[in-house]
Amino acid sequence: MQADPRLIVALDYPAVESARRLVDQLGDAVVFYKIGLTLLANGGMGLAQDLVIEGRRVFQDWKLHDIGAQVEGAAWAIGAGAAADFLTVHAEPQVMRAAVAGRGTASTKILGVTVMTSLSDADLEEMGYRYAAAELVERRVRQALDCGVDGVVSSPLEAARVREIATGAGRPDFLIVTPGIRPAGSSSDDQQRMGTPAAALQAGATHLVVGRPITAAADPKAAALAILEEIASV
Repeated sequence: MQADPRLIVALDYPAVESARRLVDQLGDAVVFYKIGLTLLANGGMGLAQDLVIEGRRVFQDWKLHDIGAQVEGAAWAIGAGAAADFLTVHAEPQVMRAAVAGRGTASTKILGVTVMTSLSDADLEEMGYRYAAAELVERRVRQALDCGVDGVVSSPLEAARVREIATGAGRPDFLIVTPGIRPAGSSSDDQQRMGTPAAALQAGATHLVVGRPITAAADPKAAALAILEEIASV
């Protein structure tokens, strides 16, 4: 089965050697990889550049959240380095506008993180938000569209509503990247708002981020191929 760029495998490892080993093990089954903060501090940028040279795609999941000048500078540096197809920032208007300005003419797609999939309504209330997760996602999607970012990161549970809002705003090309993907029968781990690969795509997701169901599997390549088979069936 050919690789499908809608599948993004999360390289959430503390050491670049482990990540490299998985990439080699998956071979041509996977073409798109996510590098988050854990790996970033342990050789992740060098690996990202290597993956790009090898013809693979890279999702730099930095979740930038700082004053505008810092976010703009970071987005410029990432775009200039040409080692990121996707870059995440927190979906707050000032942050998103700064990232878009910093990206400039680079091809990096800016994604706003709406509400992390590990958060429940109770967690948001504890943090001081007056919105439930679904309401906060809607608010941030509208702000993301206004700020000119290329898409958002949201859970599979909100993907259908995000697609509806984006289409209504004249943005059928709006990216919806969904973490919290768990094949039927998989452990939920620390995810609160999750869905299966097929359900997420049917709801309007453009990309699926999958970590432990592949990286912690006894046979990661077989696990990836099973997910690719489900993707192909949609």
